[in-house]
Amino acid sequence: MKLGMIGLGRMGGNMVRRLERDGHELVTYTRSGGGTAATIEELVSALQPPRVAWMMVPAGEATEVTLATLLGLLEPDDIVVDGGNSNFRDSKRRYEDARERGIRFIDVGVSGGIWGLQVGYCLMAGGDDEAIAIVEPAFRTLAPEDGYAHVGPSGAGHFVKMVHNGIEYGLMQAYAEGFEIMHASEYDLDLHEIAGIWRYGSVVRSWLLELLHTALEQHGSGLDDIAGYVQDSGEGRWTIEEAINEDIPVPVIAASLFARFASRQEESFGAKVSAALREQFGGHAIRAAGEEKA
Repeated sequence: MKLGMIGLGRMGGNMVRRLERDGHELVTYTRSGGGTAATIEELVSALQPPRVAWMMVPAGEATEVTLATLLGLLEPDDIVVDGGNSNFRDSKRRYEDARERGIRFIDVGVSGGIWGLQVGYCLMAGGDDEAIAIVEPAFRTLAPEDGYAHVGPSGAGHFVKMVHNGIEYGLMQAYAEGFEIMHASEYDLDLHEIAGIWRYGSVVRSWLLELLHTALEQHGSGLDDIAGYVQDSGEGRWTIEEAINEDIPVPVIAASLFARFASRQEESFGAKVSAALREQFGGHAIRAAGEEKA
C-alpha cells in the first residue's frame, strides 16, 4: 500500500525502512528536512484516495499542529494514524474532530524502540473497523507474528499503550533495585554474568533483562559512565491518574515513577528536612552541606 509518514526520528525512520522493505510505497516528511516531500502539503498531494497519513511526532503540541494541518488538507474518507505516545483522551477528542470533517482517525500504540526495524513493533490499534482494515497491511508488515491487534474503538490503542508503559516502569524499577542490592553487597559479584544466566530458565527472564545484560557488557558492571538520571515521557503519570480515577491501587507503578523523580535530584530538600527533624527531636548527628558521604 501507499502511505505518508510524518516524522522520521528513531521510530519513524526505522518504520519507513521496514515498510519499504516489504514493498510498501512511502512518501515521507520531516520538519528537519530529508524526507521525500518538502512540506506536508506536498506529502498529501502525492497520495491517492483514500489517503493514509501516519504521524510519528512527539505527543502534545507537535501532534496538535500536525493534525490541524492534515485536517485542512485531507478529504472525506482519508485516514490519519497517530503512532506517537499521545494521551488516549486527546486521541478520543482528535477522533471526533476528524470525524466532523469526514476524516477517519486511528490511534496506534507502538512498542519496540530502536529494535523495531529488526524484530518488529508491537502495535495496539484503536479506531473504526473500516479504517483499520485499510491500514492493516501496513500494521501486519510492521508487527512481528502475533504482535498486532485491533484492541478497541477510538482511544483504546493509546490507552493500552499507556498501561503497557506503566507496567514497563515497574519492571525496570524492580530490576534496578535488585541489581543495586547485589552491587552494594559484601560479595564481588559479576553483574553482567548474573544478568546473563538469568536470561535462561529464570522466572525473571525478559527482553528488558536481555537489554540490561547488553548494557552491562557495554558499560561495565559498575555502569560508571552513566549518570543515574531517569526521565519519563508521561505515560506512567497518565496510568496513575487513570488508576486514581478508577480507585485502583497501583503502588508499584506509582513508586517507580517517584523513583524516577528522585533520580533527578542532586540533593533532596525533603531529606534535609528529615535530617533536621532527627537532630531536633533525637539529637542525631547531621552532616554539614558538602561533607563527603561515608
